Amino acid sequence: MPIGVVHRLQRGRDRTHERPFHDHRPSGVVAATHVEPVHHQRRSGENPGLTAYTFQLSGGTCAHVYRSDPNVTIGGCHVCRMSEPAKPLDRGSADRDALLVNQPLPDGLLLRTAQPTDLDQISALLTDRGEAADAVDHRLIVEDPDAGWESCAVVVDGDRVVSTATLLDETLSLDGLEIPSGQVELVATDRGYEGRGLVRALMGWAHQRSAARGHVVQVMVGIPYFYRLFGYQYAIGMPHTRQVIAAPPAQDGYVVRPAGPSDIATMESLQDAEQSRYDLRMAHSAACWRWLCARDGSSQLLVERGGIPVATARITPPEEDILIGEVAAAEPEAALALVTYAQSLYGDRELAVKERPGSVAGDALDPFLAPRPPDAEAYYVRVADPVALLDHLRPVLSARLAPSGLGAREGEILLSFFGSHVRLPYRDGAVVGIHAGGAMQAPGSAGGAGIAPDLIGDL
Repeated sequence: MPIGVVHRLQRGRDRTHERPFHDHRPSGVVAATHVEPVHHQRRSGENPGLTAYTFQLSGGTCAHVYRSDPNVTIGGCHVCRMSEPAKPLDRGSADRDALLVNQPLPDGLLLRTAQPTDLDQISALLTDRGEAADAVDHRLIVEDPDAGWESCAVVVDGDRVVSTATLLDETLSLDGLEIPSGQVELVATDRGYEGRGLVRALMGWAHQRSAARGHVVQVMVGIPYFYRLFGYQYAIGMPHTRQVIAAPPAQDGYVVRPAGPSDIATMESLQDAEQSRYDLRMAHSAACWRWLCARDGSSQLLVERGGIPVATARITPPEEDILIGEVAAAEPEAALALVTYAQSLYGDRELAVKERPGSVAGDALDPFLAPRPPDAEAYYVRVADPVALLDHLRPVLSARLAPSGLGAREGEILLSFFGSHVRLPYRDGAVVGIHAGGAMQAPGSAGGAGIAPDLIGDL
């Protein structure tokens, strides 16, 4: 499947398991109770049938999970169905307290929601374990009204911040269907506190918060293989970085200039047109566009011809390796003008481009780039609840089923993850339901197919 996921704030590295909800009782649960519906910001395309459940955790914290199953039993605790749909979150009210956390950890440590007085310490930690641009990105996120301080958690030893992580609201789009998603970012731990399970605890917080936000999948970039410990899989191919090995011919009539907040709508339109070529995409949110224009780890560029915007891109600052990314062009010559502009600025320094295969810019730049490196890279994906994700994707599954040879038939699709399985009945070209079941070791003998548990994200 071609993929057009746009790179986000991550720098391509980070600094330092939650079990599937339907099979296990979350760590620390002492009671499961019927409570008022969790206030949650719903998005266009989100499944309105999902129900919020709240679990009281040790230390007075709450975990919130959204599921379509009205009768859920966890560790012997029966969970009642909410009688009302979730309501929009008023970010200026006390309702946001439902997303705060205050969780004791071993050795007197405490995992809690970050607060403004932590800013300097978090910035110092991110800079020490990463780079100064990470601290700028963090400040932009927590001080933005669309994210806020509750999007970040810290582990503290007394008054000292020793570990941190941030969860961003994202939206994947598959065949036009929006998929509420979470992205873990800006993970860092003090060197003196490594090996004590602090990242594991923070990932647990991020996954609980992600479920509370209605996300049905999480995505991230991080240390190679490390995040498999927390249920992540490599599932979405990442564009290659390729060196520029030849100078494109000069393009007359194109003007390249820095872009700012007043250009966001134009850049968003150019990116949307480029991403529309792909089945799976993740566009920048309105908040992310604000952060990108304000951060100092990269800057935005706009190409105009006769005053008309025809291309945009992002470029790293001169003190780093020069990289042009997120190139979106309406005309091939505009993409070439971006490379010519960068070469004129930085002379003989090496220049690289983050490729976008199959796009206008990708096709135009390909002859001037070195061969693709042999090593493949991919985004991490975590699917804690395949049932919830497949239920959300039913409109896409139905659209793909209708023109197939099964479109006019009635039947059932059986998929086993070996530890659990699902059945998707269909008729008249539509998937009409989804039913979860227990372990199934031989799905082929039942007319189904088996999917390796660590390949669910590839679905």
